[in-house]
Amino acid sequence: MHADRDRQGLPPALVLTGPTASGKSGVAVELAHCLPCEIVSVDSALVYRGMDIGTAKPDAATLARVPHHLVDLLEPTERYSAARFVEDALSAMAGITARGNLPLLTGGTMLYLKALASGITDLPQADAATRGVIDAMAADSGWPALHEELSRCDPDSAARLDPNDAQRIQRALEVYYLTGEPMSKLLRERPPTPLPYRLIQAALLPSDRSVLHARIEARFDEMLELGLIGELRRLRERHALDPDLPSMRCVGYRQAWAYLDGHTSLGQLRSTGIAATRQLAKRQLTWLRSMPEVATFDCLAPHPMGQVLDFFGGMLAG
Repeated sequence: MHADRDRQGLPPALVLTGPTASGKSGVAVELAHCLPCEIVSVDSALVYRGMDIGTAKPDAATLARVPHHLVDLLEPTERYSAARFVEDALSAMAGITARGNLPLLTGGTMLYLKALASGITDLPQADAATRGVIDAMAADSGWPALHEELSRCDPDSAARLDPNDAQRIQRALEVYYLTGEPMSKLLRERPPTPLPYRLIQAALLPSDRSVLHARIEARFDEMLELGLIGELRRLRERHALDPDLPSMRCVGYRQAWAYLDGHTSLGQLRSTGIAATRQLAKRQLTWLRSMPEVATFDCLAPHPMGQVLDFFGGMLAG
């Protein structure tokens, strides 16, 4: 309770989250017309340029009409992380607050949201040379072998990682090689920097999971009709991509990659893409159930924006 009171003097930041296809992006844009908001994307896929259809990225007219931050930051050959997100988000939020506006953090990458809310431990910045060495080792021996290497130098980190989780194995080894200390030890010894904002958090959740599933199916079909396959084909022609890159592991792109390589049919692309999107929504809902500080609203209600607006308005007035 004391911590809550201590945070009352901090500048507010709004959060609107929820599972995929819950309509949070549209509600966020509506909110920005009613409140002095600028949207900060909390989405690990929207950071990539050229990945528009498969990420349901807001169109150019929307991006021009309502300020959005952390969209189109990187090429799809690059990697992004929770730590980089926190750094970028805090920078954007500081500018928004300085302009007298409210940051409105919107998206469904729950790991990023949790990292921002919990604070990030001070760890070494990414080092290209070290990562190059680790990638070369992985190319030679495979990520499971590097997972075994990690289990020798940082068994606690290795125990919580899948042997094929390339991105996190790379980061844990990188920290160890740069510092000589296990990342798990550094995380225990270095308390995270508290977030310098008072978060007011809302989530759009479905009262009927089957309706959300129908929305997911309809949206995936729309992505296919809009040209998801062609978008990925053009990205592959333009960039040196491989299916293990974080950008290409995004739902939709991973399945379209298998189709373009001739491993699946169009029907299988559709069915596996919809199934993967449902699994993503299930994971997001699991995250949200563990976040009691988030006020929830039915995304299937006739006018969820009005309810969310009333909630934010009341919290800001209080």
